[in-house]
This record gives sequence, structure tokens and C-alpha cells, in this order.
Amino acid sequence: MNATAFVSARDAADLVRDGDTVAVSGNGAGMVSAEAILAGLEQRFLETGHPKELTLVHSLGLGDRDALGTNRLAHEGMLRKVIAAHFTWSPKIQQLIREEKIDAYCFPGGVVQQLLREIGAGRPGLFTHSGLGTFVDPRQDGGRCNERSREDVVELMNIDGREILRYKPFKVDVAIIRGTYADTRGNISPEEEPIDMDIQTIALAAHNSGGRVLAQVRQIVEAGTLNPRSVRVPGIMVDAIVQDTEQQQFYALAYDPSISGARRAHLGHFSAAIPDKLERRIIARRASLELRNGASLNFGFGIPGGIFGVIAEQGTSDELWMSVEQGVHNGRMLDDRLFGAARNPEVIVSSIEQFDYYSGGGIDITFLGMGEADRFGNVNVSHLAGNLIGPGGFMEIAQNAKKVVFCGTFDAQGSKVSWSHGTLKVLQAGKVHKFVERVERITFSADFARKRGQDVLYITERAVFRLASEGLELIEIAPGIEVDRDILPYMDFRPSISAVGTMPASVFE
Repeated sequence: MNATAFVSARDAADLVRDGDTVAVSGNGAGMVSAEAILAGLEQRFLETGHPKELTLVHSLGLGDRDALGTNRLAHEGMLRKVIAAHFTWSPKIQQLIREEKIDAYCFPGGVVQQLLREIGAGRPGLFTHSGLGTFVDPRQDGGRCNERSREDVVELMNIDGREILRYKPFKVDVAIIRGTYADTRGNISPEEEPIDMDIQTIALAAHNSGGRVLAQVRQIVEAGTLNPRSVRVPGIMVDAIVQDTEQQQFYALAYDPSISGARRAHLGHFSAAIPDKLERRIIARRASLELRNGASLNFGFGIPGGIFGVIAEQGTSDELWMSVEQGVHNGRMLDDRLFGAARNPEVIVSSIEQFDYYSGGGIDITFLGMGEADRFGNVNVSHLAGNLIGPGGFMEIAQNAKKVVFCGTFDAQGSKVSWSHGTLKVLQAGKVHKFVERVERITFSADFARKRGQDVLYITERAVFRLASEGLELIEIAPGIEVDRDILPYMDFRPSISAVGTMPASVFE
């Protein structure tokens, strides 16, 4: 029987060996991030040079865009390789990748979690359609993200006449996870965290690979005091527990029971904000016209988060069924760095269960960000201006939703518009065109979407496009916008143009 040890963060860091593959839990602004253990690892490396040559595995992005989260491991020599889905929160890891100092492989977020589950179950990898036709397809980049990354980590297969990707398994030596409570038998409960994420999946992969599971919690309690329904990781799988009494729900934010679902707050003074920037406000309001009562709705990170403010303004949340990839359903969804959590959530499931729902086609309509789009309708959100961003959960969601609504500004870097007297005016065009001849990498495959019969829209503050049989078709323009003056000169290709309507005035007022 496994005997769980109760140790300091530095002692837990000593259990990680040179060359280990380390899988960590976490999301965005410190959600379920075992920050004390990560800090212990960083301190040990800076003092001793060990552990070194680690392989880091995580699904969704984790950090503060500065020094916390996976940034703590971004020291030259400490990492050898990273396998992850999102890098925005870790600029230091992005820099190591750009400078060719570590190997880098980028998979869809759900794939990372589901692959860890398959590893834990002893199965021969993950077999899925997620990623077909995108940069993770071996016919393109195979998930490799810089020149030094040369392993074949995913292969194309044909099963019963159907193309499938097999993501290859690997051994997980260490899992680093977080909950709220642990009892003296090592059982872990995340009951006061904003999300469960993939803590059970990560622990399963390490434990059944013969590795070690390190857990951080806010408090240790007596055995038998945890509600069995709240335990997500049984003590038999946990090797060491670190108690951090200063643990917070998010970076620099204390625990809020209305976010964990323990209490329901009166939300009158917690009203989600309509975006301040005019372009984002227009996009959010136009996108909100695609909401459908009773439909299964998903929202992605970035500009689509502004739709939450429109929903709050309209008071329609009770008529909608909303979810995000972190496993949260309904409630007052949070935006920006707290994206993935909600006040007064109605349901919180593990993110791997959420991705299973998405991958199987459970979404009716999704609202996703758009870095750049090309003449064919492909979208790139993962590789922008030579920097690895990663798709997060974008791929599973975009590939499998019945309707996809991409939300993004028409151009970037310096674009300015104004609204007055019933017309939108372009004051200054952006330096960067977002509608390009060919995207840098394919994160959303238009060809795959056509084969599946998906309904796809591309909403900007100036115009709305749809995915047609041959590429993008312009279907709406804002009042006051002229196609030849304000649209075509700032696109690298000419879209199909037939019957062009006008965006509703209510979007702008």
C-alpha cells in the first residue's frame, strides 16, 4: 500500500530527478497551480543546477506572463523539451523555443489531457480525429514547433477507411497537481478551487507509469472528514503532499466561494463589463446575435470573452447554456486572466470530460478568437508573428462544433475606428493585415470544415464573412463602410462578393 509522505515544498522538489518527464496541472492566472512546489523546483535548480534536462507537459496555459507558473521552469538547462497546448502565459518558455534552446511540441489541449489518460490506462496512445488538416497533422508540421524538434510524435493512420491521428504515448515520471484539501490518508479534494482541470488524469499517468505524484493543498485534514464525492485523486496514487497555508484561488486573489460553487453570490455589483474598446464592443454585440436559446454554447479566450458582458447587459444568461473548456457551465463567466472560471457556476466537471463532450460534437455554436484568416477560410491562432501561442482547446472545439463564429478585429497594430451619426469610420488602418493570402500555420482547417458541413462565420468590426465553397465570402459591412475603400485595400486577397448586407444598427448604438 502506498504511504503518502507530508513534506516541505523543497523536499518535494528533491523528488524530481534529472531527465524526468514532469506533467503539471494549472490554468491561466494560477488556477490549480502548485505554485509552492514549482517555486521549490526553481530554487533548487538555481542553487544546485538540478533537476536538469526536464520534459515539461501541460495542457492549457499556465503563468502570469512574467515569473510564475511554468515561467519558473524556463531556465536554460532546466528544460530539455516541452509538450503543451498553450504558451501565452509563459513568455520565458516562448523565448527558449524561439532561440532553439529546447525542443517544443504543441498539441491540442484536449489531446494532451486525453493522451495522459491513455498513458495512465496503459493503452497504445490516443487515436483521434482532433488535429487533422492542421499543423499537428504529420503531413504538415506534426506538432513540431522549432527546427531542433525532430521526433515523430504523431502519426497518420487509416481505420475503417477513416483518417485518424495517433498521438504516441510516453512515460510520465512526475505529476505535480493541486487541490484544496488533503486528508491524512493522502486523498485530494479540489472542492474550493475554481476548476478541477485534469488533476486526476495527470496523477493517473504518473502513478501507472511507475512515477511519483506530488500534490499541493491549502490544508491537511483528518482522514474521514472529506466528502467522498469531493475527492478527485485517491490517496493510493499520491506519494507526497505539500501544505501551503498561503495558497490562493488565483494569483493574488483569495478564495471566493461563489467561484468554487460553494455559495451563490448576489451578482448585482458583479456585472460583467461591456468591452471598453469600440472594436471589441462591436464584435461582441454582432456575435451575440448568433446566440440561440437552448443551444449548447462554447466561448473561447480573447475577444469572444467580451460577449459575456453583452449577455449580462441583456440579462439573458438564464436562457442560454454556456460552457468553457475548463469544465465550467453557466453562471457569470469571468474574462481576461480569470477566463475559465465563473461566479455562481451551475456545473463544474473535469476539463477532460468537457473535452470528450466537445470532441464528440456536443457543441451547437462556438465563439472563438481569430488571429489571421486566409482566402481559403483557414484560421491561425497558434503561431503569430513568429511566436508560438498554441491553440489551447481551440482545435477540438472548432473542428467539432456545428457552427463556428470567429471573432477578431479586421486588422491589427494601430487600427482606429469611430462611430457617429449612424456610421462607422476608419480613422486609421492597422499596420498588420489579418486577412492574408495564406496563414502562417493552420489551426482551423477550412477543408475539414467543408467536409463536415460546418456553418462558419468570421465577424470583425467592419465586416462579416462566411465560409463558402471556394473560400471567404463577404456578407455584411458596417454602416458607413465602403467595400472598395475600407475593406479590399486591407486584405491580401479578394473575397467572393455577391449580395452584401448591412450590419444591424443595434450592434453599434
